[in-house]
Amino acid sequence: MRTVLLGAPGAGKGTQAEDIKQHYGCAHISTGDMLRENLKAGTELGNKAKSYMDSGALVPDDVIIGMIEERFALPDCVNGFLLDGFPRTVLQADALDMLLNKMNCPLDVVILFDIDDEVVVSRLTNRRTCSKCGKITNLLYYHGENCADCGGILLQRDDDREQVIRNRLAVYNEQTAPLIEWYDKKGILRRLDGTRDRKDIFNDIKAMFT
Repeated sequence: MRTVLLGAPGAGKGTQAEDIKQHYGCAHISTGDMLRENLKAGTELGNKAKSYMDSGALVPDDVIIGMIEERFALPDCVNGFLLDGFPRTVLQADALDMLLNKMNCPLDVVILFDIDDEVVVSRLTNRRTCSKCGKITNLLYYHGENCADCGGILLQRDDDREQVIRNRLAVYNEQTAPLIEWYDKKGILRRLDGTRDRKDIFNDIKAMFT
């Protein structure tokens, strides 16, 4: 399984990634996690990324691709991988294709979690994080003021506020949404309704690989 998870912030990519990883035993690769790990470990690529981040610049695509190439070489990628958060642009997707072609392991499928912007806004603005145990709770489905697990106070993260979410959606629609047409033309895009029940979505994903 070699898969890219595509969709707006809050579309459910992370939730499904957990289920896919557990069921198939493949690696879940998040570029954000990779950057943090390389920075912490002080690797050559991490130090190169740090020089850009410290100056407030975006980390160049070639640095990210270099990290991904190293990540693909780790043992947990033997059963395949899920890319979450990358590629974000058509240029990055093209660079990823060249890397995978060089490794003779092209993508099997790109899964798009289709969801309306207003559903995303509602979903994320109602998300709360427990101040004690860190559990994520959504007020659309739970109406208490305290965490159901430990009784801690439920807090809204700054990046779950409406204006921040709408800004993130604007960036996604401008930079990342063009990947939908790009992968569709390649014949490997599969669309899923991201508003449905978690189990129903996962059952559709499993059907892609049977």
